Amino acid sequence: MTDSPQDRRDRIARQFIAAIPHARALGMELQEVGEGRAVIAMAHAPHLVGDPETGVIHGGAVSALMDTCGGAAVMAHPAGPIGTATLDLRIDYMRPATAGHRITATAEVYQMTRSVAFVRAVAVDQDDTRPVATATGAFTVEWAKEARA
Repeated sequence: MTDSPQDRRDRIARQFIAAIPHARALGMELQEVGEGRAVIAMAHAPHLVGDPETGVIHGGAVSALMDTCGGAAVMAHPAGPIGTATLDLRIDYMRPATAGHRITATAEVYQMTRSVAFVRAVAVDQDDTRPVATATGAFTVEWAKEARA
């Protein structure tokens, strides 16, 4: 039995996240995956807090979440890349996440070339009324040898 395109994207995105020890350590969980799109959540946890006084998750954890989500979106693209790495990632922090809240990132590939995928992402907390952060990034695209021929 062969995978449907959706099953393949889901499997590849889950394998991509599972292969990144940092993503596992931060507790990232794949929520959704589609054609060039991924949604990953990260629960609030004491070891992720950047400011003990406010209980707000560290910006580096938010950055890692958005980076991983962008990579998962690339891996879920229907063109079928077999690998990716971040070339450039710009993150604009809009506000601190609400203390104690889960953060969810959504990333989407908006342009795919032979060597670079361009991605936009947004992270929200459980309030979901306005972004915690937004990002744009460029990711390498690695193809299977037969796909390049």
